[in-house]
Amino acid sequence: MSAGGVMDVNTALQEVLKSALIHDGVVHGLHEAAKALDKRQAMLCILAENCDEPMYKKLVQALCNEHQIPLIKVDNNKKLGEWSGLCKIDSAGKARKVVGCSCVVIKDFGEDTPAKDVVMEYVKQSSVH
Repeated sequence: MSAGGVMDVNTALQEVLKSALIHDGVVHGLHEAAKALDKRQAMLCILAENCDEPMYKKLVQALCNEHQIPLIKVDNNKKLGEWSGLCKIDSAGKARKVVGCSCVVIKDFGEDTPAKDVVMEYVKQSSVH
């Protein structure tokens, strides 16, 4: 939590992904994500807005809708790649050699954290149209 109040959804998403990675609960890429979504193993799906393949986004969104799996969109696939561990961390703690990733699925949050609550609250708010 930041000193001044509630953490924003991007910060919360990073925390949630970090926790899920530790517990081996993250899958990357269309093939793995589609399998997890189709088998209803997914708890949350994160899709990059800048994915340049429209059918990719359509498929992921359709699977999420069909199985009522929450979907969060982030603006950048490089950011998503970094958050989900597809990079090297140098001695200064900076991400290097970040691999872009257009879709990440969380199968296991690992543990209940305030960050998870923020993300799930965001999902609830954004699903009310």
